[in-house]
Amino acid sequence: MAVVIGATSKWQSDGRNTKLAHGDTLDDSSLPVEARWGVGGAIAQKFALEGFFVVLTTRTASNAAALSNAIVEQGGSCTTVELDVASSDSVEQAFAEIREIAGEPEVLVYNAGYLEGRDLPADKELLEHIPTEMFETALDIACRGPFLVAKQVLPGMRERGSGSFLISNNNKSLRGRKRFTGESVYFPRVMMRTLAQVLTEEYSVHGVHVANVVIDGTIDSPGTRALPKIQQQPELAINPAKIADAFYYLHSQDRSCWTHELQLTPHVMMPSY
Repeated sequence: MAVVIGATSKWQSDGRNTKLAHGDTLDDSSLPVEARWGVGGAIAQKFALEGFFVVLTTRTASNAAALSNAIVEQGGSCTTVELDVASSDSVEQAFAEIREIAGEPEVLVYNAGYLEGRDLPADKELLEHIPTEMFETALDIACRGPFLVAKQVLPGMRERGSGSFLISNNNKSLRGRKRFTGESVYFPRVMMRTLAQVLTEEYSVHGVHVANVVIDGTIDSPGTRALPKIQQQPELAINPAKIADAFYYLHSQDRSCWTHELQLTPHVMMPSY
């Protein structure tokens, strides 16, 4: 059984980023099904196609209805559980429900995202202009959330002696960088990467594969495909189905040669560092 935290996307046709960037929802009927719900949706579809029962988590179950239907139409099995990574009570209740439905996860993919900071105007780039509540949301999703989720799933993986705990991250996790206009408050992502490194040191010896995946670029989705930069240079967009392949590859690796960090960059870009 695989759990995908953040199975839907803020860039899907009716996502928060899509509406912020384009002012309305978009028609995604021309997109391949694996690109309609970003990385989380593509990962959920990949693991379902490989025979996993997949648990889709999202703050509101209706957000995942179309994805769930797509997985079933492809012959896969899944269920949706509401989960808010910022709430310890919500995380605890969600995993109690997951255990009741399907038992302990073999794979956990942490893919929660946020857009806080993107709507700040051009003259508000400095840290002094970032509202405390915005910073707290970024911390909740980038660091506290994976910490709470790890506490729920790693004990079972440790006792079983196997399992994969995989984190979907971005290039802002590689080092501290200033926030530019239109970007989220991403520097807490560095803490997410650090947590992955700590968990690797603590749990690898117990047979748990922990990995941080640095997605170094723009992910193809309804909202991003309509952005001017992607319209002008489509090769800048990373195929989410290929990202999903990378996650499945990590889970499938022989334990004699585990990868603990993977960076995925389009060929037309210089890799971030």
